[in-house]
Amino acid sequence: MGLTEEQMKENDEKKWYLRGYERAIRDMKRSEERIREIRINRICPSVIADGMPHASGGSDLSGYAARLDEEERKYQKARYLRIKRCQEISDKIERLVDEDEKDVLFYRYIKLMKWEDICVEMHYSWKWIHKIHARALEHFIL
Repeated sequence: MGLTEEQMKENDEKKWYLRGYERAIRDMKRSEERIREIRINRICPSVIADGMPHASGGSDLSGYAARLDEEERKYQKARYLRIKRCQEISDKIERLVDEDEKDVLFYRYIKLMKWEDICVEMHYSWKWIHKIHARALEHFIL
C-alpha cells in the first residue's frame, strides 16, 4: 500500500522541518566564522582579501568595535533562536513512543548520519531502516 499524495506532502514537510536542525547548526557556524573574520581583520588590518600588503594609515578602532559589537549582538540573538529551534526539534523526536523510530530520526536529522551508517549503528538492513523511518514520520507530530 503506497502513500497518498497528501501523505507524501505531509512527510516532505516533516522532513523539511527536521532538516531545520542542520540548517540552524550551519547558520551558527557561519555567524561564528563572520565574527572570527572581523577579529582577524582587526589583528591584521594590513592584509586585505587580495593577499597583498597594504599601508595601514591610522586605523579607527571605534569603527571596528562598533562592527564587532553589532555582529556579536546579531549572532547572540540568532544563536538563541537557533538553539531554541534545535531543542524544539529534539524534543519532538523524543516524544515518539518507539525507541527505534526515535533513533532513526535522531541519527538522520540530529547526528546527520548517512543511511548506511544508521544501518550499521542499529544493526538493521537498509530496507528495515527505511520502514522504521517511514513509521517515524507517520508518528512524528509537527
